[in-house]
Amino acid sequence: MGFVADLRAAWRERDSLLCVGLDPDPARFPAALAGRPQAILEFCCAIVDATADLACAFKPQIAYFAAQRAEDQLEALIDYIHVRHPGVPVILDAKRGDIGSTAGQYAEEAFARYRADAVTVNPYMGRDSVEPYLAWDGKGVILLCRTSNPGGADLQGLDVGGEKLYERLARLVATQWNGGGNCALVVGATFPAEIARVRALVGDMPLLVPGIGAQGGDVAATVAAGQTTDGLGLALNSSRAILYAGADEDFAAAARRAALTTRDAINACRAARAG
Repeated sequence: MGFVADLRAAWRERDSLLCVGLDPDPARFPAALAGRPQAILEFCCAIVDATADLACAFKPQIAYFAAQRAEDQLEALIDYIHVRHPGVPVILDAKRGDIGSTAGQYAEEAFARYRADAVTVNPYMGRDSVEPYLAWDGKGVILLCRTSNPGGADLQGLDVGGEKLYERLARLVATQWNGGGNCALVVGATFPAEIARVRALVGDMPLLVPGIGAQGGDVAATVAAGQTTDGLGLALNSSRAILYAGADEDFAAAARRAALTTRDAINACRAARAG
């Protein structure tokens, strides 16, 4: 199966739209991990094991590993997830964006080196900068559309011939770029009206939605705006609120409690809409 099929299976099998972001910051690790050479891997694997049955996907952010010269631990982490929790897709959050020849190398990095199931991509250099990722059969290409940061509107909200730039992108992806059926879009939870607009433009295409948890996105508004008619369609990402729910040796148990609370809050909104 490809990424989108795997994600849909995870939504149903785990009854969850929660994506757990893996943004490891050693400065926030419990004291027991201080100074350990594989501390990032140990921390992330503990989080993964504690939350895998509650998550539809995991999303490691590459910068948190690269900044610590821990790319080898990122490789090991993704392999660990695939082996120990094979039903949970891995999204490499890299937000790559460059000309076609360089994009080809970034695609090789994401899909051959790291063996991610999907990668986030900045599409605002145009289709030729995205095509090298689309060429990987079955791999997910998750394109930035309407991002959760306040400055996203500076460019994404510009009028381009009677529609906003993010709307033009959503329409292009849905109608022209998604021939393989493995595209998705990033739309921030901080802008539920924009989520609703993107959903109207792209049909059942999956949306990766950052911004719940520490960034304060409204779960109920996000679910109401973005879920598909079958109550699916969203991967709602929470990172820091889950990873750092506890600061002591029981950090993994605390992360599980936070993930369970978040998963259940999302599901309560889904049930409310279905009813």
